[in-house]
Amino acid sequence: MAGVGPMTQDWEPVVIRKKTPNAAAKRDEKTVNAARRSGAEIESVRKHNAGTNKAASSGTSLNTKRLDDDTENLAHERVPTELKKAIMQARGEKKLTQSQLAQIYGGNMKMCWLCS
Repeated sequence: MAGVGPMTQDWEPVVIRKKTPNAAAKRDEKTVNAARRSGAEIESVRKHNAGTNKAASSGTSLNTKRLDDDTENLAHERVPTELKKAIMQARGEKKLTQSQLAQIYGGNMKMCWLCS
């Protein structure tokens, strides 16, 4: 370190402090027991529905009952096999691909694929 100048020592005291404990550290069993031994006041609060699974099931019970009571058939109607075969034969005779057929009738490729 030539040319830097004379080196001096710093004799100021250095104070190292621990971080203040966060909420999780304050709830630690070891910390709570130490606070009890020292006579500090400890507050214990139970949160609403803490440790239960009521929140997950209570809001859906009415909807679940309504769904169980529902007897309506929600299945889509299927395209008859005869119609599928007729579409495939007509498309084959005109030498069209499914995408070309979809462009002609103004639909999308998926709809054409589902019908044939």
